[in-house]
Formats: sequence, C-alpha cells, structure tokens
Amino acid sequence: MNARRRVGAALLLLVCAAPAAARTPPAMAAKAQQADFIVVDKSERRMQLLRGGKVLRSYKILLGDAPKDHKRQQGDERTPEGEYRISGRNQNSRFHLSLRVSYPNAYDRKQARVRGVDPGGDIMIHGGTPPGYGRDWTDGCIALTDREIEEVWSLVPTGTTIRIDP
Repeated sequence: MNARRRVGAALLLLVCAAPAAARTPPAMAAKAQQADFIVVDKSERRMQLLRGGKVLRSYKILLGDAPKDHKRQQGDERTPEGEYRISGRNQNSRFHLSLRVSYPNAYDRKQARVRGVDPGGDIMIHGGTPPGYGRDWTDGCIALTDREIEEVWSLVPTGTTIRIDP
C-alpha cells in the first residue's frame, strides 16, 4: 500500500470509528433558495450549486484516489463523469450525511457489461473530510466537510441534475 493510500485509509478509519451521534438532518431550504443544478469540475476540485443558471454556492471538493477519467468499474476509485441525478439521501451515512448520485446509468451499465465487469455504484456526495484536509481520499465519491454537506443537504432536493465534468 503506497503512502498516499495509507493516509487515506487512516483518515477513513478515523471517520468511520467515530461514534455516530444521533442527529436530525438539516431542514430543506425554501424552494426559492434550493439548487436546480449541480456542476462538478473534477480538474478544479470544485462543486457549484446553481439555480436558474446562477451560482448559489461553490465548494472545494475531494474525490476518489484515482480522480482522472470516468469511472469504469467497481473498485477503480474513480469519480464518474457525465450527467446524473441526486437519487437519494442518507441521514445515517458513515460520512455524516450523503446524497446518492444515480451512477451507474444505462450507458455505464452497458459499457461495463461489454467489458465483463461490475460498474460499481454507491457514488455519493458526502461529508467526513476534516477541515483543512486537502488530499483525495474517497473510493469515487465527492467529499466535503460535515458543515458543508449540511448546507448542501438543505439546498439540494432529490431529483436535482448533477453534471460531473473532467
């Protein structure tokens, strides 16, 4: 295991070993304040929440341990690229709170089937990143701090389109 991977594994161990506090997720913001589109720029490590084409919020993000290129299969530690939707919410996430990204879509499943591999899944926008931490550490997810995911949770309804750019 290389040094970078060991640091990521240690971070995950700390996050996962922390006792889960009973919590109520933040309330949804008023409809007029909610995002209607999410844009993720992997190369800039930036996620923007938009409403009517205007940026509501912008966040520095961390990605999977292999951040370049589109996710192709289970275990490749890549963050997918393309257009998806927020398809669910988990208030009991190991990573504070999480919003599920609808990866794999039909195209992703077809491409994986052609290659004879499992496309993977469980791609989330989640918390768990310690403030000030700057290295990619997830298995393909989009990571924020706990404070940031609480804000995103309240601003992003289920069904919101997310476009993940290289």
